[in-house]
Amino acid sequence: MTENKFSGQLEVLSPAGDPERLEAALAFGADAVYLGAKQFGMRAAAPNFTQEQLVDACQTAHDLGKKVYLTCNVLPRNDELKSLEAYAKNAAEAGVDALIVTDIGVLSMIKKFLPDMEIHMSTQTGIVNYAAAREFYNMGAKRAVLARELSLEEIAEIRRKVPKEMELEVFVHGAMCVSFSGRCLLSQYMIDRDANRGECAQPCRWGYHLMEEKRPGEFYPIYEDERGTYILNAKDLCMIDHIDKLAAAGVDSLKIEGRAKSAYYVSVITNAYRQAVDEFVKSPENFSLSEQIRSEVFKVSHRSYCTGFFFGHPKDCQYYENSGYIRDWDAAAVVVGYDEEKGLLECVQRNKFLKGETVEILEPGGYVAEIKADEIFDEFLQPIESTNRAAMKFYMKSPRAFKPHSVVRIQRGR
Repeated sequence: MTENKFSGQLEVLSPAGDPERLEAALAFGADAVYLGAKQFGMRAAAPNFTQEQLVDACQTAHDLGKKVYLTCNVLPRNDELKSLEAYAKNAAEAGVDALIVTDIGVLSMIKKFLPDMEIHMSTQTGIVNYAAAREFYNMGAKRAVLARELSLEEIAEIRRKVPKEMELEVFVHGAMCVSFSGRCLLSQYMIDRDANRGECAQPCRWGYHLMEEKRPGEFYPIYEDERGTYILNAKDLCMIDHIDKLAAAGVDSLKIEGRAKSAYYVSVITNAYRQAVDEFVKSPENFSLSEQIRSEVFKVSHRSYCTGFFFGHPKDCQYYENSGYIRDWDAAAVVVGYDEEKGLLECVQRNKFLKGETVEILEPGGYVAEIKADEIFDEFLQPIESTNRAAMKFYMKSPRAFKPHSVVRIQRGR
């Protein structure tokens, strides 16, 4: 691969499914977040943002010098287009920095309504060559979120043959669709939930059988080996070890999938990529990811990892045993404060744990500490044996303070 000159900047772009996840992404080092409002977004199952919340989100991000990109990336039907102008103008009034768009008609309408609005062409647009990227740039798009099926070599060629002012963004972590850049008909065909309108039921994760036409009701598993197979089930993408190669290809923005994922997931994965990018920027010529950072991506609920199409045709990106997640760690709590006089962390519960268990605390900035929870107290500072009520406020003895938004986690089964 012919390398492109590294610009000195790599954006860490994190998902924000609701205000809690927005705060998590910003606290743990995202340069920008992408989120959805109540219309025109590809994650209908996520809580998403009301107009008032969107205003607050933009204000919060901008106060920290961060950016907010709003999804407008569904493929809208005729009857939805009449509300597009109001949606786009509300976004502009809220202060969003860019709209993420798939449909070419939506692009043209937004440029008419809001000539100065920055436009990012969604991965669902299916941009796989420099000619398409250049044409969208000529039509007013500032950024192309490239198709997930591209190799690093193909991305590098696109970078060399599009205007230097055009930004390139790629997904680097999270769930992958078996369909082309997320354009899928399975969900709509099988249960009338349109994946291209944010309602995907993920039938690619289901198990399937064959039935011979003259033996109705007799089902046969589809075998990959003696254990069977989930023929459409993709592994998760993870490029944490290859920040240097992404930069050499000319990528400007590293996008983390997961607007439907938990605040804990957003915190941990954002932190991992923030730390990885910072390590790379310190020494671009000698990038070597530390094991402490690499290990973080395994401390969230995830499927087996692979590197997708970045290194050519994927050889090992389907997971045939089941559609489940690997989940060795649970979020136990989020830190909200510290009583220095009493030496107590103030926390909000996320999952139950017991007095005497060992927990790990991840602080924004990447510091990780292990603490044995020998003393835990309820909101009235009475000793308790476990954090057994959902979202309860509790206190835990700690030798030092941890920043707000620090996550307390516990390893299961050790």
